[in-house]
Amino acid sequence: MPTKQIGVTPPVLEKPEPPTQPSPARVTIRGTAHLPRRLSVPRSVRRAAGPVGLVVLWFLGSVTGVLPESVLASPVDVVRQAVGLTKTGELPDAIAASGRRAATGFLIGGTVALSLSLLAGLFRLGEDVIDSSMGMFRAIPWVGLIPLFIVWFGIEETSKIALVALGVTYPLYFNIYGGIRSTDAQLVEAARMMGLGRLGLIKYVILPSALPGALVGLRYALSTAWLALVFGEQINADAGLGYLMSNAQQYFRTDVIVLCLAVYALLGLACDFAVRVLSRRLLSWRASFEGEA
Repeated sequence: MPTKQIGVTPPVLEKPEPPTQPSPARVTIRGTAHLPRRLSVPRSVRRAAGPVGLVVLWFLGSVTGVLPESVLASPVDVVRQAVGLTKTGELPDAIAASGRRAATGFLIGGTVALSLSLLAGLFRLGEDVIDSSMGMFRAIPWVGLIPLFIVWFGIEETSKIALVALGVTYPLYFNIYGGIRSTDAQLVEAARMMGLGRLGLIKYVILPSALPGALVGLRYALSTAWLALVFGEQINADAGLGYLMSNAQQYFRTDVIVLCLAVYALLGLACDFAVRVLSRRLLSWRASFEGEA
């Protein structure tokens, strides 16, 4: 008798449900009108806070007697002397004479520094011949060369201009030379692959790369020019700010001495500001870090 086979139906497997994805978090964007506005002081005010604070401390020290007039004149006396010397024309004439010396020395030193830095930066032969010599001469304090300049050029204008030119040459040379040699080698290779010749490589790759360093050197050179002029105009000057300082030293006029030093500082600050403005225009293509807010 045939046996009847009872079939067992296999269990039906349920299809597993896909894992549920977590719902994205809701982000609420609030209007900027509800955020508290931070009070910010303009940068021009913050820059002026330091010098103004020093003048205030100077004034308080003079009023309270901490700084006697024989040691340092009060800022009121300095301003009074500035007004008086401006009316007589002595201060404008002195500024003009010092400005001519500084400008002439800067042009001479800048021309020499630019020529030497280009030769040393662009050519290996120029580097071998020039750079080691410049490094050797830089170790000599240029202020210590004043007696030698007097022997060479006398006590007239030439020695003062030569001292300014020498002080300008070193910072310009080393910053321009360093800027040229810091050019990215990959940019140079890419420019050559694109078919740029030597002149095009210098014009479009090397010189733009060296421009930031050159502007830094320009700032140092301008400040050094006025510093060198302070020493140079002590050499038997018959005009200029150094001439006023020498006369004031004989009569212990600290108000005139401080006035001349303040004019030197203001002239240097004006040159530095001009270079800053020039840097913003020439380096507008360059993204650079400007400090945290």
